Amino acid sequence: MPELHAETEIRQDQAEAIARGLYAVARADGTIHEREAALIADFYGSATEGAATLAALERMDPIGGADLAAHLPTPELRELFLKTAILLAYADGSYGPAESKLIGEYAKALAVGDADIADYEAEVKDFMLSQISHLQNTEAVAEVAKGLKL
Repeated sequence: MPELHAETEIRQDQAEAIARGLYAVARADGTIHEREAALIADFYGSATEGAATLAALERMDPIGGADLAAHLPTPELRELFLKTAILLAYADGSYGPAESKLIGEYAKALAVGDADIADYEAEVKDFMLSQISHLQNTEAVAEVAKGLKL
């Protein structure tokens, strides 16, 4: 199966910055869906070798774009964050306008253009579709593709 992004080394402070950004994206539409929370907790726990929890993120202020950019200085880290944020936005079944707006604000702060974000969104959709394309129920796969506007 295709990978969404290349393996990237992440320091603990970078993992925290990414997790804070992801948490802000999950919160953007008003509620954090259990699938969003699980994805963030899984990332944060694995990136910090179990030292950090979702509860810790809940107590922190949302990360601002400038702070996120300072912690993610390389194009690879910025791409990793943005693709993961887009994937997270789909986790509750709907990539809503509030999530899209915040991801756009983060992208601007990270000096990532609209064309790159559009490419990342397409890559995330392709990745999600690849995860189910092997299923026998082609009608269900077609319905998911339709929902993703593919």
